[in-house]
Amino acid sequence: MSAVSDRLPAFPWDKLEPYKKTAAAHPDGIVDLSVGTPVDPVPDLIQKALIDAADSPGYPTVWGTPALRDAITAWVTRRLGARDVTHRHVLPIVGSKELVAWLPTQLGLGPGDRVAYPRLAYPTYEVGARLARADHEVYDDPRDLDPAGLRLLWLNSPSNPTGKVLPKQELTEIVAWARAHGILLFSDECYLELGWEADPVSVLHPDVNGGSYDGIVAVHSLSKRSNLAGYRAAFLAGDPAVLGPLLEIRKHGGMMTSAPTQAAVVAALSDDTHVQEQRERYAARRTALREALVSHGFRIEHSEASLYLWATREESCWETVSHLADLGILVAPGDFYGEAGDKFVRVALTATDERVRAAVARLA
Repeated sequence: MSAVSDRLPAFPWDKLEPYKKTAAAHPDGIVDLSVGTPVDPVPDLIQKALIDAADSPGYPTVWGTPALRDAITAWVTRRLGARDVTHRHVLPIVGSKELVAWLPTQLGLGPGDRVAYPRLAYPTYEVGARLARADHEVYDDPRDLDPAGLRLLWLNSPSNPTGKVLPKQELTEIVAWARAHGILLFSDECYLELGWEADPVSVLHPDVNGGSYDGIVAVHSLSKRSNLAGYRAAFLAGDPAVLGPLLEIRKHGGMMTSAPTQAAVVAALSDDTHVQEQRERYAARRTALREALVSHGFRIEHSEASLYLWATREESCWETVSHLADLGILVAPGDFYGEAGDKFVRVALTATDERVRAAVARLA
């Protein structure tokens, strides 16, 4: 076991525990803005679909029910502008983190193969490369990378942690560059529904991919847009030549979404009203927290989309974490996401309205 665990970095969130204790000691309790975990109720129509499918004694299929595949293909067509999407272009997954962590292994990557991801990024991209014993590296612009041996390129727009959105033209050029060098491109688009000052575009849009899905796959999650983090529900859409072999591997590994969850996803993807209602909640919290942080002396960078504010006081991120913990507010240090974040903190919008109001009052 140690041979596998020794490949991995220390779990970053463990370092936050002392600051969590400090924040929790505040007389009015902690305001936890460190982890982007939804706190609002699961919409009733999704709960009902889950309950109605609760009598599911048989094994679910890895590829999902036809109804689920129909719902995914309809959603990427309606919401992302994708064209000519069939069941062969989609694949349900057990939450997006599972996919990110195990994708390099499932692709057969190993020593000598290279995986690249943004300089400021979700730590699991690195973990996935390490689990496969592949080499990993970060980039500011992927087109500056040496394409030799680069087997997997991760994009993340909108970004976690910065909220940065890649413009359509830049996405188009990156897709063309990856194809020209035979590099598989996976685009993590889990925050695409949460654009505030920008309108995020998917790599599945024909203006970006030229009407072809060759060599590209998009990753989408229902955790944030539908408050389904507890359901572990996500999916892939893109190149059938990539998804077909992944489906076979995942069949052997038993990586299947539960049948009640599949039914819940059908309901979630078939309704846009609850998504808009949740967006409005997050928009109000974002406005309140942003104004309070700026008034407190913070500068906000990027943050034009996603569920986070990328904030700095031009000091060590751990000094900022400590300062806010003394106010009973817990945030994530920017160096969790790469050395380039060492003067930033990530402030999540995922707290109740009451807790956001408490944070705003403490920052005033």
